[in-house]
This record gives sequence, C-alpha cells and structure tokens, in this order.
Amino acid sequence: MNSENGGLVVNSHRNENPVLITSAAPSYQDQLAARRRRYALMMSLRIPCVVLAVLFAHIWWLALILILLSVPLPWMAVLIANDRPPRKAETPQRLRRTRRALSAGDDEEAR
Repeated sequence: MNSENGGLVVNSHRNENPVLITSAAPSYQDQLAARRRRYALMMSLRIPCVVLAVLFAHIWWLALILILLSVPLPWMAVLIANDRPPRKAETPQRLRRTRRALSAGDDEEAR
C-alpha cells in the first residue's frame, strides 16, 4: 500500500488526452436554425428564376433553362433541410489498467 494517498495506489498511466467540449456537436436548436436558413435560401432562389424567365420570355431557350432550374429547387431544398449531419463515431476514453509484476522490494513494503 502507498501511504502517500491514504493507502490507495493510483494508476499514473492514464490517457492524457482530455475530452474537449469544443469538439461537441452543435445543439439541436443550432442545427435546426441552420437547416431553416438553408431551406429559406434555396426557396428564395426559385422566385428570381421564375421572374427572370418571364423577363427573358423573348429568348425562349434562356427562359426554358431558368424554368427548368426552378423546378427541382423545392425538392432539393426539402432534402437538404431535412438532412442532419452524421453522428461522429467516437470511442470513449476509458481507464486502461496496467498490471505490474511485484518485485522483491514491493513484497516487503506491503507487509
């Protein structure tokens, strides 16, 4: 037994990499706010596409391209807004016990 620690032997060989709070994932509210902003941005791009298609109606191929660009935007906006970031595969940091062999000097100290 070790008299320095009140009779307890402390393992001094633990992992020195602390868990950082800054590496934590954003909160659910922050993720939701970011997804709402992305959805609003993508849906707001649809209005200018339709307005520009009307303004360039005399150039039929440009108006057609603008309309074709505006058609998949709602579908893409919903898919992107509902997409959550993947969860990180983290390994928990556990105490790794090391086993030391007793030497002749350790046996006498224990008595």
